[in-house]
Amino acid sequence: MFPMVTGFMNYGQQTIRAARYIGQSFMTTLSHVNRLPVTIQYPYEKLITSERFRGRIHFEFDKCIACEVCVRVCPIDLPVVDWELETNIRKKRLLNYSIDFGICIFCGNCVEYCPTNCLSMTEEYELSTYNRHELNYNQIALGRLPISVIDDYTIRTILNSPQSLIKMDKPPLIKD
Repeated sequence: MFPMVTGFMNYGQQTIRAARYIGQSFMTTLSHVNRLPVTIQYPYEKLITSERFRGRIHFEFDKCIACEVCVRVCPIDLPVVDWELETNIRKKRLLNYSIDFGICIFCGNCVEYCPTNCLSMTEEYELSTYNRHELNYNQIALGRLPISVIDDYTIRTILNSPQSLIKMDKPPLIKD
């Protein structure tokens, strides 16, 4: 008879514990009811990237002195710098500069240590392609500046904070 009473007590304790867990999860669900949705409609709406975002690298051919500091500080020796020495003026002349973004880890060391500031990070993050060889950018492709998300009139920009969504008077997602 005694084991039967302890069995009922254990069953009652387990029932109370389960009800408490269900109540806690229900309270968590209710706390999310008043929050705004964080989903964006990607091709038509884009987030504004932060100030220190490390996107595609922009290269200015005229500023580069072919010192190869970017290659030395790169953890994977990624930038390919082709140059020739002009003996009459004793300076290097840059012939070709390329970066393969399929391999790049976007660490930003090349930008940080460049002595002439010919490299900079852009806010461009849409680099997906169907062919990995299209991610190998030469100096011409690296020299193109991307269209700023703020300046693109076809896209509705969204800041990262929920308060900005309230200020923008975002229409509700529920349709009648």
